[in-house]
Amino acid sequence: MTPVQLELSIEPIRHPDAHGDGLSIQERFEAFHQLNPWILEQLEVLTVDCVDRGLKRVGIGMLFEVLRWQYGRATQGEPWKLNNDFRSRYARRLLDLHPEWSSLFETRRIRTT
Repeated sequence: MTPVQLELSIEPIRHPDAHGDGLSIQERFEAFHQLNPWILEQLEVLTVDCVDRGLKRVGIGMLFEVLRWQYGRATQGEPWKLNNDFRSRYARRLLDLHPEWSSLFETRRIRTT
C-alpha cells in the first residue's frame, strides 16, 4: 500500500470587520452594540451583583470573562463573540449610565479611536 499525499491549501480567513476595514474602534463598537444590546444589559446585571456582594472594585475584563463563561450566546457583526477591543467602551458606557459606579471601574485615557 502506498501512502496517500494530501495537498492542503490553507489561506487565512479575513473577516470584513477586522482591523483593516477602515473603521475606528469606536465605530465598530457602536455597530456591534446596536446588533448586541443584550451585552450591556448583562454587564449591568453582573455589576449590580458585584455591588450587592460588597465588591469595591470591578474589572471589565472579569465581567467579560463571566459573560463568556455563562453565555455561549452568539453575537453579530464581529468575528469574535466578545471583542476585547470593546472592553473600555463598555466600561465607559456603564459609567455613563451609572455615575455612582465611578469608584468601581478604573478607566484610562483612550489611546486608539
